Amino acid sequence: MNTEPTVLVVGGGATGAGIARDLALRGVDVLLVERGGLGTGTTGRSHGLLHSGARYAEADATGARECLTENRVLQDIAGACVRETGGLFVRLENDDPDYFEAKLRACREVDIPTERLDADTARERVPDLSDAVVEAFEVPDGTIFPSRLVAANAADAAENGATIRTQTPVEGIDVTDGKVDGVRLGGQTETTVNPTCVVNATGAWAGKIADMAGLRLEMAPSRGVMVAVEYDGLGPVLNRCREPSDGDIIVPHRQTAVVGTTSVPVTDPDGYDTAEWEVERAIEECAAMVPAVAEATEHRRWWGVRPLYAPDEAGTDRRGISRGFTLLDHGRESIANFYSVVGGKLTTYREMAEVTADRVCEQLGVDEPCLTASERLPGADDPERLDRFVDRYGGPNPADAEGHSD
Repeated sequence: MNTEPTVLVVGGGATGAGIARDLALRGVDVLLVERGGLGTGTTGRSHGLLHSGARYAEADATGARECLTENRVLQDIAGACVRETGGLFVRLENDDPDYFEAKLRACREVDIPTERLDADTARERVPDLSDAVVEAFEVPDGTIFPSRLVAANAADAAENGATIRTQTPVEGIDVTDGKVDGVRLGGQTETTVNPTCVVNATGAWAGKIADMAGLRLEMAPSRGVMVAVEYDGLGPVLNRCREPSDGDIIVPHRQTAVVGTTSVPVTDPDGYDTAEWEVERAIEECAAMVPAVAEATEHRRWWGVRPLYAPDEAGTDRRGISRGFTLLDHGRESIANFYSVVGGKLTTYREMAEVTADRVCEQLGVDEPCLTASERLPGADDPERLDRFVDRYGGPNPADAEGHSD
């Protein structure tokens, strides 16, 4: 392993793997380190929704457009890492009709394809919909198999010269004269590396890595529960069309449906309590859309931590914090070769990686274009090959723990 990589990427979720792939395709020497297996943080503990942008349309038009664009890119490049299921936003009889109209109007204003459905037509799409559903509209939501997506990005990075090291935590960062000049690695890679640039892509853990370099990064993580129940044939993603709340989404994954989620502030993404009420709330609220999920056998449950960046937020309600992403160039503070990319969504990981790689390449003087929006991921048309990548880099994570080829 080269102990003087041009770029050290810390964090092996979708964003970190995406950055490694982007830089490697531009000919940059990259080392990616992850303290566990790839995708073991937020990426692999999500509900695996491929956003159309509709969930954010009325509150964040820019973010909604980003989701729609990246949704289409992933359908082009990611093959069997994603699945085009479609999605429905459903209004129940006690839900605010004005909110439904505002959501539908906002989707159309940002060019998200929609089709309005009456209750009977919606039930033709999803026969188990509750009798309380009075109307719905279709959007191009889909699902992501996060383990495959991360592993395919890492595999492509490696095929283009990057080094990927799992089970390799960062144990210390040495800063001299306003630059990182050494990063101490542990686990299976006991060594110190001396990169030209460091990218902190550790999501909810970004504050911990920044702290090692003497920087303060205001993260505001929140936990949310997902419950996979045995339920085949759901079809589209189902979204409750109301103000964001607990238990407002059901995501189809193979022979299961993932119901969720909750939003509870946490102070430490490595150590937080969980509560049975979260599971009960998620199932109860989702059962208002599809009563059958309340009686379905639970397959597994897991909690994920959202990597929310909120330097100006003081309150405890974190639902209103932007799901957009921010690239922080710490040279503006004190460390000229250190970057952190925070916030964002799984759907927009590739754009986050592109923006980060552009900035790093600018500093390095690398004048090569981004190729990740057009170059298909390796294994995109071969689910068995994708699953071999997953096994290589740590195995499937909870969001797609069934884990093997369709």
